[in-house]
Amino acid sequence: MKLEILPVNYPKAKIDDESKLAFGRQFTDRMFIMEFDRKLGWHSARIQPYGPLSLDPAATVLHYSQEIFEGLKAFRRVDGSLALFRPRDNISRFNRSATRMCMPEVDEDFLLDSLLELIRLEADWVPKSEGTSLYIRPTMIASEAFLGVRPADQYLCYIILSPVGAYYSGGIAPVKIWISDNYVRAAHGGTGEAKTGGNYAASLMAAKEAAEKGYDQVLWLDASEKKYVEEVGSMNMFFLYDDKIITSPLKGTVLHGITRRSALKLLQNMGYQIEERALSVDEVMEGAANGRLKEAFGTGTAVVISPVGSFCYKDHCIQLGDGEPGELTMKLYKELTDIQYGRQPDKYGWITAV
Repeated sequence: MKLEILPVNYPKAKIDDESKLAFGRQFTDRMFIMEFDRKLGWHSARIQPYGPLSLDPAATVLHYSQEIFEGLKAFRRVDGSLALFRPRDNISRFNRSATRMCMPEVDEDFLLDSLLELIRLEADWVPKSEGTSLYIRPTMIASEAFLGVRPADQYLCYIILSPVGAYYSGGIAPVKIWISDNYVRAAHGGTGEAKTGGNYAASLMAAKEAAEKGYDQVLWLDASEKKYVEEVGSMNMFFLYDDKIITSPLKGTVLHGITRRSALKLLQNMGYQIEERALSVDEVMEGAANGRLKEAFGTGTAVVISPVGSFCYKDHCIQLGDGEPGELTMKLYKELTDIQYGRQPDKYGWITAV
């Protein structure tokens, strides 16, 4: 399939003060888009000016939520070059999500090549300041116009780009986490491991209630027993417990995080024993109280590594250590971001040059 490049006649003004960059508020001049039809397959791939999509009111994405997306970043490295962090992993996960949602897979090499070309054309949009990046959002939606519960026959796949500021603009701050014993995020046999919009819509009520109570994030428990911690809405969770690293296993209810996978590799190389097992909420609260739980942190594309300062469960809150980011958390954050921004060599083959 040929990639067509369409001209941009009216480029947008960029934000000069990169300290004012917000997350997902400004978008670049161009976007990638291609179309799918059951008879034709994927076709009409192009990079075109960023703009609204034209959808029929009966488009099935609007009624039956056939939709998937991804999130990754492009970085301006210390030598001035541009690079992506593990983009093939994101595209492979995109296809796994597509399979789960009965949507067509994409040609992974073609999509990566198209993404790289898009970023080359939008290179001036990649910010230069410490901690900033260009956020990348690949998306697929069902576009066929019909009402009825079945997989659609037509789809749009597109990629948009957004320059984003440093997540921790005022320095890394530990988050206060509310453990929900009322709502659940995902159940076995559901779509929990797919990166689909419905999972996130289902989390909004709990997140809203947590925010109203003064918490930063919600930590979900398993759906069957509401006993074992799984993940935070935007992060996989890690616990330094008895000098071992414990994280939830991937059994269909937890997202296969790319940053999670990277953190596991780095932690193994640091010499930590890893346990991918169900950790009960009682272990978390008791461990924080008696000192067995030394640190906890989340991993995700947006935050990279996010330290946890306290957990709250059933109106009982307990602080981890002195409430400040832990030594391991900060070491892991530095190692990962040093690789992303080119401050240390990439020994793992995670960096793709633009």
